[in-house]
Amino acid sequence: MHGELIPLGGGDPIPLLKKSLMVGRRESCDIVLRFSNVSAHHCQLVCNGGYWYVKDLKSRNGVKVNGMRVNEKRLDPGDELSIAKHRYDVRYSPFDLGAVGPPPVDEETDDMMKQSLLERAGLEVRGGRAPARRRDTGGRAGRYDILDNEEGQIKDPNRPV
Repeated sequence: MHGELIPLGGGDPIPLLKKSLMVGRRESCDIVLRFSNVSAHHCQLVCNGGYWYVKDLKSRNGVKVNGMRVNEKRLDPGDELSIAKHRYDVRYSPFDLGAVGPPPVDEETDDMMKQSLLERAGLEVRGGRAPARRRDTGGRAGRYDILDNEEGQIKDPNRPV
């Protein structure tokens, strides 16, 4: 056995018997979850270098690790894996599976670091241009736009009208 998934809220532990497991609703899956909100082929669990990884297979209700929706992510011992709305505690020993040294860097973190904070916040589009903004024409003071060089964005009370 290479580890197990412990259902949170009760139920029998699910043993991880192989180093590559298909999880889904179909009987042909290695781990069959008979729930209507689980896709036929929901996700794949793979053990690589002593660590388990989960990969979402474009499922309808997604996969989460510790509450964050992911496409692909390393599962550390003690992580909470959610398949659709079904939550499991991940238990295994990286050392027993052949892991040496610190865990490898998560690739999803690398992808996140390829974008600037402004891009991730939706304030800048790749290529340096800001997204199109609507001007406030209702006669009331709008927000100050640092990308707008027009005069009169800030009303100076000491300036005569």
